[in-house]
Parts: sequence; structure tokens; C-alpha cells
Amino acid sequence: MEEGDPVSPLSGRDAYRAELTSLAGVDPSILCLEADLGGKDHPFAAAYPARFRNVGIAEGAMIDMAAALAVAGFRPFVSTFATFAAMRAAESLKLSLGYLGAPVTVVAPYAGVTGGWFGTTHHCLEDLAVVGALPGIAIAAPYGEQETRAVIREQARGDRPAYVRLGRNGAFDSLPWDGDTVPPVVWQGPARSGDRCLVSAGEYGTELCVAAVAAEPGVPHAHLCWLDEPHLYQAAAELAGFRELVVVEDHRGWGGAASALARILPATSIRSVAPSGWPAHGGSAAEVAAELGLDLPAVLRALALPHPLPHAA
Repeated sequence: MEEGDPVSPLSGRDAYRAELTSLAGVDPSILCLEADLGGKDHPFAAAYPARFRNVGIAEGAMIDMAAALAVAGFRPFVSTFATFAAMRAAESLKLSLGYLGAPVTVVAPYAGVTGGWFGTTHHCLEDLAVVGALPGIAIAAPYGEQETRAVIREQARGDRPAYVRLGRNGAFDSLPWDGDTVPPVVWQGPARSGDRCLVSAGEYGTELCVAAVAAEPGVPHAHLCWLDEPHLYQAAAELAGFRELVVVEDHRGWGGAASALARILPATSIRSVAPSGWPAHGGSAAEVAAELGLDLPAVLRALALPHPLPHAA
């Protein structure tokens, strides 16, 4: 690569590992635990082997271990497939992070159907519904390397439990925002009110919305990185100026961002572009998502539908 050439962004899971390794160099309390995802080239394991543990296929036990380490004064980050973090280890999430409030950060790649050929058992379209029902846990679904790094930095200096939802190999430059922390809404386009706004949640949903804006210039796009209830209330205050929101997410419509915003903004029309049914066939992430009704044509069709009635007086 020639000097001055642009550097390709890291995928979310690689950005997480790189940022956590960097932060661990100045904070000896940071620990990294993984459930059979570490691999032989994990940068944290190479730099700080005494602070890294691959616990194997024991996701619930990993979260319980991390909670105990957090009580002892450490800052544990744990990682495994989203479906195993949110579904298999749901009781540990509920009790350790929710009820006890242990400041553990759960980093969950392979969300949605980004696992592609890994198949239905390894896909996760229900995690926001599960974790979102547990009060006190921050939920982030960053888009791109810069957002992912910012979320990990924020967790490393805070004392709250969190669930960080990532994809697999998608590598993107984040949408720009001001400040050191990712705000409740990251805007693409100048409009802040009007007839219709695209709203994206999750890495794949945001990728589709960015493509939709390229195809339909002028459509405002509000990307939501933070998806827990307190952050969604903040985002809703910025979205209330639109008559209709078209919410695109790689998560089931029930229990995802669309249904949460419909509850928070009852006077706003909400259209949901989300997966339906079960991902029963193998394929790339894009192929599996398209089979479930989540692709760029579906987003563009939603934008082409007639506008809803005006707000009630």
C-alpha cells in the first residue's frame, strides 16, 4: 500500500478486539473472556495472555464469571455469538447484568443473519427483544469501525452493564457525528422533520439505509446506535417531527426498534422493514436476509408507499 492510500475499515468484531487491546494497555483492570470465539490470532490474547480466557462453549458460566470479576473490581468484556449470548445465556444476563447490575460488557457478533452459512441455529433475530426487556442494560448496535471503537471506549470508562450487538465480516466507515460518544441519533442528511424518515437499527439495517439514500437522495436517514429504552426515548424526541418513520432492522419486527418506537411515539406512523419467518436455507448473509424480506428493494418499496394521514390534531 502506498503512503497516503486510505486504510480499509475493520469489521465490527475486529474493531472491538483492536480497541479493547489498546485500552488494556493503560487500564490493567480490563479483562477479555470469550466462549470459543478467540481463535489463535486474537490480539488481546497475544498482548495480555494472563488477562484473557477462552472458556469454551459455556456462555452462561462465562457471564457469571465476569459478574464475579466485576464485583472484585475488574472490567470484564465477554464475547460470543449473539444467539448464544442473548438466548442460551439469557438467565445469566437477567440475573447478573439486569438484577445485580454487574458492569459487564457483553459483545455479541454474528447478530441477525450475518453468520450466513452457519445456519438457523447460529442466527439471531430475537436478541433485542430479550435484552431490551431487562431494565438497566445499555444496548448498542454500532455501525462501522469508528462507532464500535467509541462504544467500547465508553464502556471501558463506565460502570454500567451493556450488550453490544455486532455483525460478522462487514467493514464500514461509520456515519460522521460530533463529539467523543455516539449520540442517540446519527443523522445522514440535513432534514430533521417532514413527511418521512428512514430509521436504521443494527449493522445490516444501516447498510441498507445508506444504500437507499444513495438511490433516493434527499431522504433523511436517522441511524440509531443505542437501542435500550432510555436512549430510544432520547432518539424519539428527535424523530417526533416526522409524520412517518420507516424502520429498517435485522431483527424481528416484534420486540425490535420499530415496535419500541411505535410505543414511544403513538402519534407517528411506523412502517417496519424487518425479517419474517425462519432462515431455513443456507447462503450468504445477503441471500438469507433477502429470503426473509430484508433487502434494498424492500426498503425502496416501503419508501414508495403512499404517505400516511397527517398527525391528528
